[in-house]
Amino acid sequence: METLALLRVSASSSPAPGIRLMPTVTKLVDTSTCIGCKACEVACQEWNDLPPETTVQMGTYQTLPDLTENFWNLIKFREHDEGDRLHWLMRKDQCMHCTEPGCLIACPAPGAIVQYTNGIVDFQQDQCIGCGYCMTGCPFNVPKFSQKTRRVYKCTMCVDRVSVGLQPACVKACPTSCLQFGTKEAMLEVAHKRVDQLKENGFAQAAVYDPPGVGGTNVVTVLAFGDRPELYGLPRNPTIPLAVRLWKGPIKAIGNLAILGGFVAAAVHFVRFGRKRDDADKE
Repeated sequence: METLALLRVSASSSPAPGIRLMPTVTKLVDTSTCIGCKACEVACQEWNDLPPETTVQMGTYQTLPDLTENFWNLIKFREHDEGDRLHWLMRKDQCMHCTEPGCLIACPAPGAIVQYTNGIVDFQQDQCIGCGYCMTGCPFNVPKFSQKTRRVYKCTMCVDRVSVGLQPACVKACPTSCLQFGTKEAMLEVAHKRVDQLKENGFAQAAVYDPPGVGGTNVVTVLAFGDRPELYGLPRNPTIPLAVRLWKGPIKAIGNLAILGGFVAAAVHFVRFGRKRDDADKE
């Protein structure tokens, strides 16, 4: 973990000269080979020492309706009728570790959210101020607020394991190789080969989900119905909300200029007229 901490960067900074950048790491999720065993859910809870969550009956095998502050990895079950066939679509829902993370861009607390040079986006709860702005900046609705700790939590892609050369716990536990882990170049190669196989098997719209609106993601997903990612609960064209970009961009700059202008005006007034004195001082 100490080695990785030295390579920490944010959206507005760059690593020091001479530091060798780590290759971008990526998790591959092949929804077409997921069997819904939930081994990844159990592995995530155990490795991160997360407290148990009470399951919710939804009429499916899905554990919970959505991610929570104590449940960072959720297999979503969806049924889809396509002609005379019923398709059971299962997808691993977690942080997508975007190349341009909306959560990081929206966060006003320095050091609360960091992006390592290997692409992993991590939350530092000891620096978090509990404002929840990261939740509004995420187009995938991933970060969750804890009423108990007043902090926000999400998947860390097992950064403590990855930093010492191990796979994330969920990938290690997957029995079907639905989950794989490696460099982004290698995972995209595997993903595109799988897409070609799906197209040969009749899924003409199969595709790799790596949306450019957030600069791409470090969790790439193979979808049999790639033209309709919403069937899997994924946004079609995820982007960082315009309000977040404006707030952290031009609006913030204008606000800083206004504050600076106020100080300058006060200084000019003091130089011209001196300090304010009442009548007693004048006498």
